[in-house]
Amino acid sequence: MTLRFGYGTNGLTDLRLDDALGLLADLGYDGVGLTLDHMHLDPMAPDLAARTRRVAGRLADLGLGVTIETGARYVLDPRRKHGPSLLDPDPEARAARTALLVRAVDVAAELGAHAVHCFSGITPPDTGTDTAWERLTEALTPVLDAAGAAGVPVAIEPEPGHLLATLQDFHRLRTLLGDPGPLGLTLDIGHCQCLEPAPPVECVKEAAPWLCHVQIEDMRRGTHEHLPFGEGEIDFPPVLEALAATGYSGLTVVELPRHSHAGPELARQSIDFLRAAAGTAGTTNGGAPC
Repeated sequence: MTLRFGYGTNGLTDLRLDDALGLLADLGYDGVGLTLDHMHLDPMAPDLAARTRRVAGRLADLGLGVTIETGARYVLDPRRKHGPSLLDPDPEARAARTALLVRAVDVAAELGAHAVHCFSGITPPDTGTDTAWERLTEALTPVLDAAGAAGVPVAIEPEPGHLLATLQDFHRLRTLLGDPGPLGLTLDIGHCQCLEPAPPVECVKEAAPWLCHVQIEDMRRGTHEHLPFGEGEIDFPPVLEALAATGYSGLTVVELPRHSHAGPELARQSIDFLRAAAGTAGTTNGGAPC
């Protein structure tokens, strides 16, 4: 089974988007995790449709697949990291995040992306757990409706410190929403190492039926710090072998959002590492998109 590797633009923020895409194509990546943000494809600036069409042409020319990622730190609020979230106490603020995600679905459909990534957000102070889950389900419902109409799955990511932090939390959300078809899962391999009770290989196997997007980096147990490959504790060949065995055909995207200062070199090192690890695992690199 083949694996398709990508690199996240949130780790290439010092490059213009055209230059970042060209770099990844030259290095032999299969695709890109495109974070909608002000320095690349800004979802809040005018003429989004026209700019998206230009990016679609560039991706086609380079032969790159794409996932849309929505983890930009200050795209909605210049003073609050990831604010407002889907859990914000203010209904209008929650609606702003919902609208951004619906816009991301539209962009994903135009680009032919295989998924739209998102996360729940941190539970605000003085907010009960039941209230937080109720807000999350209500705020996500219009996004899932849009995703269903567009034929692009929404892949929510368990994020350390967030309301939805683990695979168990993902299953809780599925149950609360009635297991809707457009809802899928983003699995971050480093997060599995950081806090899941099972090792990353077992997390991959458990997540397989719902897997729509994969992020990958090194990490250490108990510390949420995205590390270049070889600087953490993960044994990657078994993880890649397990991932290939699931039949997952979307992108596996390197996620190093705090390393843009060395982005081009880390992109090169990362693809070399992943190819070697995939070879050790007996998998291959490249293949048809999902």
